[in-house]
Amino acid sequence: MSSSGYSMFRNDRGVPEICIGVKEFKCIGVSPPHDHPHIYINMREADTVPCPYCATRFRFDPRLTPLEADPPDSFFAVDNL
Repeated sequence: MSSSGYSMFRNDRGVPEICIGVKEFKCIGVSPPHDHPHIYINMREADTVPCPYCATRFRFDPRLTPLEADPPDSFFAVDNL
């Protein structure tokens, strides 16, 4: 997870939808240095939500952990650089 305590996700593949195991997270767009502002997103009661910067649609999947995503390389950790 990031130093803020929220899982962070990226969309380097440019897929339209990423399944994640959390409802509160940060979207960074793509990997640095081409990332957009790291935006906090709270899905609340929704099962899907788009990022207002990159339009990636995030779908909550309760089968995934907070450190998982589908596609798997969408989870971002500092050591991914």
